[in-house]
Amino acid sequence: MKNNTINKKEIEKFSKIAEEWWDPNGKFKPLHKFNPIRISYLKENIIKTFKLDHKKIPLKNVKVLDIGCGGGLLSEPICRLGAKVTAIDASKKNIEVAKLHAKKNNLRIDYICTSPEKLKVKNQFDVILNMEIVEHVEDVKFFLKSCSKLLKKNGIMFVATLNKTLKSYIFAIVGAEYILRWLPIGTHEWEKFLKPESLISIQKENNLLVEKVDGMKFNILTDQWSVSKDRSVNYIAKFIKN
Repeated sequence: MKNNTINKKEIEKFSKIAEEWWDPNGKFKPLHKFNPIRISYLKENIIKTFKLDHKKIPLKNVKVLDIGCGGGLLSEPICRLGAKVTAIDASKKNIEVAKLHAKKNNLRIDYICTSPEKLKVKNQFDVILNMEIVEHVEDVKFFLKSCSKLLKKNGIMFVATLNKTLKSYIFAIVGAEYILRWLPIGTHEWEKFLKPESLISIQKENNLLVEKVDGMKFNILTDQWSVSKDRSVNYIAKFIKN
């Protein structure tokens, strides 16, 4: 029985470039471009599921856990929308960067250096975000099982990752890392990519039922991301806990 989801090699890789999290033109430039569509997608889906109507503070008091939060690129905007955010990452350096940035911006986010299987909480979360993290963990099944234990009944878990297709290999690895140099070489390992049907069947074992799976597509001409029916490279799945 495994009791650890931390992949040391992956942690070291991201710790080395942790200082660059908030540089929109640095190593995380692709994530900065990706962020607006991720935020609006999460906001709309959370509001719809929980039937919220907080006009000025849309996610008021929604308890969110951001797993593999890095420097807080998603934690901060979700916090600004009114959510009570706890954010975890296995890299101490990432958490230090995230804490410092949140403090500068007067944002109350509970940052903890840990992994989901080690996180101890009194109350479960309404929403769990697993955004671009499952392709970097040691054991996906154990990781998702640990995450599901932290989610309330009828809570939402979002999982955004890369599909395991020839197209994703060409676009996400050959294109993004080697040709366009958007990402440092070695950011992704194709073996760790996950087909939506594999993800859905793992989640079913954890009493998480899929509500929808959407593709996320980058348009090189407009330099923007959008939600798409094409799930062959990037996709985001929304699960509800049964």
